[in-house]
Amino acid sequence: MRPEARPRGLRIRSRARWPAAILLLLAGVWGSGCAQTAWVKVREAPVNPLAGPLKLLSPGGPQPTARTMLLVRRYNLEEDLKHHSTDLLVKLHEINKQEPSADKLYSLSELAYLAGKRAEATDRRRALDLHGLAVVHAYHYLFDARFGRYRNPYDPEFRGACELYNGALESSLRIVKKQGGMVPGATYSVRLANQTVEATIVLRGNGWRAEDFEGFRFVSDYDIRGLQNQYHNYGLGVPLIAIRKHHDKPSAEEKFYPPGLSFPVTAFLRVLPNQGTTSQHVVHIELHDPLNTSDVAVDGRRVPLESDLTTPLAFALNQKQLRDLDSSTAGLLNPDKTEKLRGLYMLEPYQPGKIPVLMVHGVWSSPITWMEMFNDLRGAPEIRDRYQFWFYLYPSGQPFWYSAAQLRDDLAEARQIIDPRGQQKALDQMVLVGHSMGGLVSELQTLDSRGDFWNIVSERPFPEVKASNEARHDLQETFFFRPNPSVRRVITIATPFRGSPVANSTIRWLGSKLIKLPQMVVNDRQQLRQDNPDIFRKPSILDVETSIDSLASDSPILPVMLEARRGPWVKYHNIVGRIPDKGLIGKVVGGSDGAVSFDSAHLEHVDSEIVVNADHLAINRHPLTVLEVHRILLEHLAEIDQRPRRRIERLPMTASTANAPWNRGVVRSPNPPISASGAPGLPVISESMPTGLEPPRTGGYPLP
Repeated sequence: MRPEARPRGLRIRSRARWPAAILLLLAGVWGSGCAQTAWVKVREAPVNPLAGPLKLLSPGGPQPTARTMLLVRRYNLEEDLKHHSTDLLVKLHEINKQEPSADKLYSLSELAYLAGKRAEATDRRRALDLHGLAVVHAYHYLFDARFGRYRNPYDPEFRGACELYNGALESSLRIVKKQGGMVPGATYSVRLANQTVEATIVLRGNGWRAEDFEGFRFVSDYDIRGLQNQYHNYGLGVPLIAIRKHHDKPSAEEKFYPPGLSFPVTAFLRVLPNQGTTSQHVVHIELHDPLNTSDVAVDGRRVPLESDLTTPLAFALNQKQLRDLDSSTAGLLNPDKTEKLRGLYMLEPYQPGKIPVLMVHGVWSSPITWMEMFNDLRGAPEIRDRYQFWFYLYPSGQPFWYSAAQLRDDLAEARQIIDPRGQQKALDQMVLVGHSMGGLVSELQTLDSRGDFWNIVSERPFPEVKASNEARHDLQETFFFRPNPSVRRVITIATPFRGSPVANSTIRWLGSKLIKLPQMVVNDRQQLRQDNPDIFRKPSILDVETSIDSLASDSPILPVMLEARRGPWVKYHNIVGRIPDKGLIGKVVGGSDGAVSFDSAHLEHVDSEIVVNADHLAINRHPLTVLEVHRILLEHLAEIDQRPRRRIERLPMTASTANAPWNRGVVRSPNPPISASGAPGLPVISESMPTGLEPPRTGGYPLP
């Protein structure tokens, strides 16, 4: 299956009575947070480092290197070479048996590879045998202990042997794949000279199973666009793109894998010691996960693996199933239609023991907006060795406090599914990264509502509200919550903590005409007003219809968030965008990123804050922003590794909180207990709890 040359763009469909120009005006003022989607195209010829040295594409045909020609002349084998005699390799092999040396192994590998390339068009079976011979000879050149003192890593021949190893192995795997092979666990027989070699494909990735793989693609076949930086590590092995197979009975974590998931793999061939027979040898073609393994051990030496992390990412993003998740326009204009896509997504298989970094997009955006940062961060070994990256997709047209409540539920559900016994300590070191409105959604995961947020809605006790069980539950989830004890750090980028001047009356009016909230939400709100004529304040944030309304400078929830009590175990970092005296439409006062002013995005009481000269749409993929996130993640690791784990006494549970739904996991309880003050009974966070210590494992957040 060949991927399309470029993904089709999303079409913007507005209601017939609203011309496209109005929608474009809204886009110009607020802007889409989406980065250009990465895409791949098939190259006319695979990238092959041997093409130049061996003249593989020359009209005169492939030619040996000067070093090999020197050896051929020394042993008077020019006539055999000239006529492509089948005796050439046999003669050279016998000479090497009598006088073994590294240079003969190199020439044997090179000549076998060239013979294999010539045989590919006419005799695929013979080509496979010759390529297998080439890779085994290159392996012995690189690792045979007899030649250790003669091997010179500064000699171009040494790198040439590495290229022969990689090129011959890739050529062998291509033939096996054409024959319907490359199945993990399968064994293939290759005839090398007078010996039979049994080659078995074995898995070396953590948690991988043979049935997880639907197929493989070769990285060298693809050229990528849309991602600025390509992360390719040099060493031994063949970089592959593994296509994950969907299971009828999926594992627990597979719930969070998007359709069409693909990920990087490196194939490495290892020659096993001879078990005493002279006619049969065994090799393993090991499939390694470069996200977990950057090198392998061979005879006590650490050997770096050749790998490519960017091309598999671009390949995945180019698949229709993942392009469908780029629902930024639909998520803004019609949240109801994208509700089924809402949730956590993993673009790589779940990795126990690694700390999650959850990235939360903003208005008119999707997880695609994070791909540049994701690609750059994952390209750093010190980051990918300890972190795994998750993404949150939500309907960005709804008020952000609804999205925050949904994220609380979705995080609790993910923990329940992935780690029901709470044994994965890395999941309790989570980092949230939010761009624009996603920063507000992220920060709400770390706040203690007490009664402050309910007071925005009503001055009457919560138990007096008349509502259906579902509506009561939704109100409770939205306005009564505890900080998530698993979130340890929050990084906010261009976040409108005090609202945005862009969300003015004109834009809010446009938003109200274009954004269509789910009918159920509209009906519930109307029913609440009808059943409780004297309960809710007028006006109230219950009347806020869209995310643009929720980001207005006079939004009453924003000052409450700024003053809210935070989990003392959480650290905060802030990145502010600024384009002095420039704006997207007209003149914007200096100190704005085009959508959020400096005064709105700036925070005093944070652990760090920097200013990046970038506009609102580009700041989350700006190099300085990526470097700052990289720095913060390393700081997070340093504190985890050095800080002694101290036990914190559990806070006592009152009768009113012992049976509350937020203390029993994800439970839909229609009538939670209510404290005497009118707010659901929530344990109080100790004022004396030192920052950085373990948070209490009781309280308002649904815990597994």
